[in-house]
Amino acid sequence: MTAWHVVAERESRDLWIGGRGPVLAFGFSVLLSAMTYLAATNRAMNFLERREAVNLTVQVALAVGVLLTVVVNADAISGERERGTLESLLLTPASRRAIVLGKLMAASTMWLACLIVTLPYLWVLGGAGSATVLALTVGTLVAIGLGGIGLLFSAWSNSNKASLAGGLLLLLVLFAPTQLPALPKTGFGQALTRINPIGSALHYMSPIIVNRRSWTHDLSYLVAPTVIAIVVLAALIGFAPRLVRLTAGSR
Repeated sequence: MTAWHVVAERESRDLWIGGRGPVLAFGFSVLLSAMTYLAATNRAMNFLERREAVNLTVQVALAVGVLLTVVVNADAISGERERGTLESLLLTPASRRAIVLGKLMAASTMWLACLIVTLPYLWVLGGAGSATVLALTVGTLVAIGLGGIGLLFSAWSNSNKASLAGGLLLLLVLFAPTQLPALPKTGFGQALTRINPIGSALHYMSPIIVNRRSWTHDLSYLVAPTVIAIVVLAALIGFAPRLVRLTAGSR
C-alpha cells in the first residue's frame, strides 16, 4: 500500500466510523426526503416533468456533496493543528504529499456518499442510469477542485473557524450566480458561467438530463471544472512540504 493510500484509509475510517460522516449523510437523506415529499404534495412542484425532477435531484446532490466535501477539507489541517494531533501525523513515515493526497481523497468520499444516498431517489424517478454516471463524472471533478481549495484554506489558516469561513464564503460566491436564471443569456453571464466551476457543471448537465442532448454537446463547459481540478491538485502536490506545517503559512 502506498503512503497516500494508508493516509486516505485512516482518514476515511475516522470520518465514517464514529465520525461526522454518517450524521452528515443522514442529514442529506432527510433533506432529499423532504424535497421528495414537497414534490409529491406541492401543486407547483408536482407538475414537474420527470426529467426535470431528475435534474433537480442531481443538482441538489451536487450542491450538498460539494458543500460537505469543502467543509471536511477545510477542517483537515487547521483542525488537526487546533486539536494538537498534526505533530504525531508529521512524525509518521508518510510524506507531506501523501498526507495531502490522502486527506483530499478521504474528504471526497463525502461527495460519493451523497451520490449513493441519491441513487434510490433517482431510481424511483427513472433516472438512475445515465444521470448517475453523468453526476459521478462531473461532480467528482467539481468536488476535487473545490475540495482542494478548501484544503488550501485549511493549510493557510491557523484557526479552524477561519478556514471554514473561507470555504463557505467561496461556495456562496460560486453558488449565487446559479440562482439567476437569466444570467447565462447575456454575453457577460455566459462568460461568468463558463469560468464558474459549479455554474458550468450545472449548465452542462441540465440539457443532457432534461433535453436528452449528447455528452459532447457544450463540452466546453467542462473546461473550468477540469482546469481547476488539475491546477489545485498540482498546487497541493507541489507545495505540500510548505503547506503541511505545525504553523500556518508557506515560508
